[in-house]
Amino acid sequence: MSTLVDVLGWAGAASLLLAYGLTSAGRLPPEGARFQMLNLFGAIALTVNSAYHGAWPSAALNIVWIGIGVAALRRGRRGRRRSQADGNATGAG
Repeated sequence: MSTLVDVLGWAGAASLLLAYGLTSAGRLPPEGARFQMLNLFGAIALTVNSAYHGAWPSAALNIVWIGIGVAALRRGRRGRRRSQADGNATGAG
């Protein structure tokens, strides 16, 4: 079990670094769902790893990070729905 949790933690760290690196390089828009999903996966994986190892400050930080990611995904989904509805109302699309 410990090895699985460690692999999950490393995968989560890689996911967060990938999201940050691609966004910083201008290759991934920060408002996009891919960026948010990479961050969300990373935060979930690191929360599991941190909690398993008793690193509660890190686990708490990542729980907040998860909340931010979920809120951003919801906000993005609502914005896309509004855009589609506006496009349908005007006959575009």
